[in-house]
Amino acid sequence: MLSCRNVYYSVPYYTTTIYNTVICSHIMVPKSPRDTGGTENWDKLYEALSAQPRRVIIFSLLNEPEEQSLPLPDAAHSSIQPMDSEDSAIILRHTHLPKLADLGYIRWESDPFCVQRGPHFEEVAFIVDRLTESMHESPERLREECGVLGETERE
Repeated sequence: MLSCRNVYYSVPYYTTTIYNTVICSHIMVPKSPRDTGGTENWDKLYEALSAQPRRVIIFSLLNEPEEQSLPLPDAAHSSIQPMDSEDSAIILRHTHLPKLADLGYIRWESDPFCVQRGPHFEEVAFIVDRLTESMHESPERLREECGVLGETERE
């Protein structure tokens, strides 16, 4: 999967006036990390957690020993949002697993179809762990709509 990490500004390079019409040419200037407020890793983390199957995978791995591999698609299934396993395997392979793997949160294999913690798993685990610790403080509507958190409350 190709990923572009550079973000650019479009900055006026020169302006000129011809017959009372302003003509402006632009150049592309890379943004520095300071320009984004240093939030790129947080944005990626929240994006990774924005889909239910990805949250369930992270939560499943959080409850297992560090080097444990979990079978897929079972590790991504939630009782709140059941999916057909053939369809979910396709969606996992093409959408959810690459996103988590690109961020280093997981490693996965297609044969056997399984997932395990990646080199940066602790980043996403920190957030999920804090959410589950404060489950009783979360608004009810959020608990009901988030399968992972709702399931922890019932356990």
